[in-house]
Amino acid sequence: MQISAVRDAIADAARAVTMPDGIPALTCTGYATDAVTVPHFYVGDYTITFDKTFGRGQDEVEFTCAVLVSRADDLSGQKILDGLLSGGGPGSLKAAIEVARGAPGEYALGGLADDLHVTRVQSYRWYEVAGTQYLGAELVVRVIGEGGT
Repeated sequence: MQISAVRDAIADAARAVTMPDGIPALTCTGYATDAVTVPHFYVGDYTITFDKTFGRGQDEVEFTCAVLVSRADDLSGQKILDGLLSGGGPGSLKAAIEVARGAPGEYALGGLADDLHVTRVQSYRWYEVAGTQYLGAELVVRVIGEGGT
């Protein structure tokens, strides 16, 4: 798998989220940024498990992504974040990202991986980026793909 391309493809998939009326579109990047425009999704750190199948056939990568929202109004920020973290619907990051799995028999992320799955949400808390605090949470995206590239 080409990690940089996969990071960008996950961010592209997240852009399909529909935000509630009056809330700006979700900005998405394949990397952490020090210039956050809320609401913001980014693909952060990752862990790789090599050699899931014999002969460098497949690797498994778990990407820890984050979504940040404004804390100008604590209640409305939490409601926006809750919508983004929901398991389904037009505002669900899980649903938007998993569309990139492709149809049965197709490769995921436009051919960059064999499959992907948003496995969990974690760390719902305050995050600080470049001296500013945001309300946010992490999503873990498991991607499996060719190990030899």
